[in-house]
Amino acid sequence: MRKLYIGNKNYSSWSMRPWVLLKQAGIAFEEVVVRFDSFDAGSEFRRTVDALNPAGTVPVLVDGDLVVWDTLAIAEYVAESCADAQLWPADVARRARARSICAEMHAGFRSLRNLCGMNIEADLSQQGALIWRDQAGVRNDVARIVSMWSELLATHSGSHADGMLFGRFSVADAYFAPVVMRLTRYALPVPADVAAYMARVEALPGVKAWIDGALAEQDFLAFEEPYRLAR
Repeated sequence: MRKLYIGNKNYSSWSMRPWVLLKQAGIAFEEVVVRFDSFDAGSEFRRTVDALNPAGTVPVLVDGDLVVWDTLAIAEYVAESCADAQLWPADVARRARARSICAEMHAGFRSLRNLCGMNIEADLSQQGALIWRDQAGVRNDVARIVSMWSELLATHSGSHADGMLFGRFSVADAYFAPVVMRLTRYALPVPADVAAYMARVEALPGVKAWIDGALAEQDFLAFEEPYRLAR
């Protein structure tokens, strides 16, 4: 049985991506939650994760004797080892485009990621309004996301009834699920087509299961939430 080591569901956007990918695709795995802590040498998180991943980060996928870390590497490995799940688009051009936008997410959108940390249980609309007013980088990141998603939704809307970025659910939708969490929780403005896509993503059983798990955690980590003193 594959084991997927993840951080807090409420905070860990990188953990969310492969978890949702596996869950939504119906691929069996055992979840191992390693909750965030001080990250000091010798902490529970450090002892558990450092023993698996020399980079010291989650998520980590363990499949037998094989250990795979980094979200994009995990997605590629799962797509190859579970080819029947068709986690990338079948068409070569679509597949290349899907990989391109996932790589863009992996390396980019730093303003949105840094200033709008994922926090699924919180209403951060007031913080979002201030960030939107004051942070041009966030506005630029959201503009790029809106442009990307609107183009893909318009291009592939007729290819499958699921209404995902490439018609049916793929790695790309799992990869951008944490972005949906940020856009909704910070109430950042998006057009109607993008809002409808975000609603469809939140309704996916795999995403809903992750959200339910995040809401059940009831954790408060001050370093993850510089915008409030308590839950």
